[in-house]
Amino acid sequence: MTEPVIVLNGLDFPTSLAFDGNGTAYVAESGLPFGGARPGGRIRRLDESGDGTTSTIVAEGLAAPVTGLCLHQGSLYASEGGAGRITRIDPDGGRTPVVEGMPGPGNYHTNMAVVGADDKLYFSQGAMSNLGVIGLDAYEIGWLKRLPHAHDTPGLDITLAGVDMTTADPFDNDPGATTTTGAFVPFGTRTQAGQRVPAAVPCTAAVLRCDLDGGNLELVAWGLRNAFGLGFLPDGRLLALDQGADDRGSRPIGNAPDLLFEVHQGRWYGWPDFVAGVPVTAPRFRPVRGPQPEFVLAQHETLPEPEAALVEFDPHVAATKFAVTPTGRLVVALFGDETPMTAPPGHPQVGRSLLLVDPADWSTRPLPGGPKAHRPIDVAVGPADGALYVLDFGDFEMTDNGVRAQPGSGCLWRWDNWEGDDEDR
Repeated sequence: MTEPVIVLNGLDFPTSLAFDGNGTAYVAESGLPFGGARPGGRIRRLDESGDGTTSTIVAEGLAAPVTGLCLHQGSLYASEGGAGRITRIDPDGGRTPVVEGMPGPGNYHTNMAVVGADDKLYFSQGAMSNLGVIGLDAYEIGWLKRLPHAHDTPGLDITLAGVDMTTADPFDNDPGATTTTGAFVPFGTRTQAGQRVPAAVPCTAAVLRCDLDGGNLELVAWGLRNAFGLGFLPDGRLLALDQGADDRGSRPIGNAPDLLFEVHQGRWYGWPDFVAGVPVTAPRFRPVRGPQPEFVLAQHETLPEPEAALVEFDPHVAATKFAVTPTGRLVVALFGDETPMTAPPGHPQVGRSLLLVDPADWSTRPLPGGPKAHRPIDVAVGPADGALYVLDFGDFEMTDNGVRAQPGSGCLWRWDNWEGDDEDR
């Protein structure tokens, strides 16, 4: 069995990996200042030398967190989630914003982009909230921002059910003060049954696309909570890894799985009232940290039928990104749970591993023998050597006192002959 080896280490919380046509790898560091790491996103190009693999910084000072990186016709496209922006970085170092003004700040951000056969830039925009209602779960860490922050905007016309949530009011000096917040409105704003909220572009919880210069921005599909990973199959189908909602905030939900969807034009993927076609009111989603979720949307019949998923992953595994292998299977990076933020204390540790998905029947199984990574976050198959490359975010854990993380603990692994090893098992 071929053992994985580290080809580049000392990275500060990297998120994204891309290869050019010559097999040169580029790695994006998030720019998150956990543990005192240097703030600001960076992109490194891997260079081979007589002493092994080194790297050269080709871009820095990007808005954190950098959530995605792709290469097209010699240019890099970096998703600067913290700024709601996607920037093209040309070979001469010139930078051109091609997508700007996306919603934020919020729980999630503008995520990775991919270029389709139609020469369009496809990307996802995460939700501003856990499950449609801005609550007190807006931690001041990483990609969860402080209150007040932007509320969600629908990609389809919706009607509200008038369901509101009451929480403590952090803006009132009276320690007993409360405030009431509904869905798709700012924190502290009530809603009414029958209230209409029109669709908008840009919106949140969606997959969108635009021309390579940013023109003609349009909605592809709505209702994907946080489609952190996007990619095309060789036959042109667009897949999205959608991270499930958590047992936290004003509208908690229990045992919500991460999902793999095929993305179709004009469809609704269920958020914030359905999970893979199952209503959030189902007993399986009963949370520990609050009451069973009620519907916040009325008149579901006016929306497309909520889509079922191709794959339901275990809750809280945090499926991030995937690679399509030469045999057509998917390797999915499972970043792992962030207990106690996303689930009650005592929830078993999950994720932190690689998973194989077979598109023939959408079956899944673990991929054993891989790197001993802290937090796998991106994967790619090297176009020149066929090796599996695994990007490790690094030593990162949530605690009752916030984040515990070690700068410089991120790295890039190479696993040679990995598919041969897998076929032999």
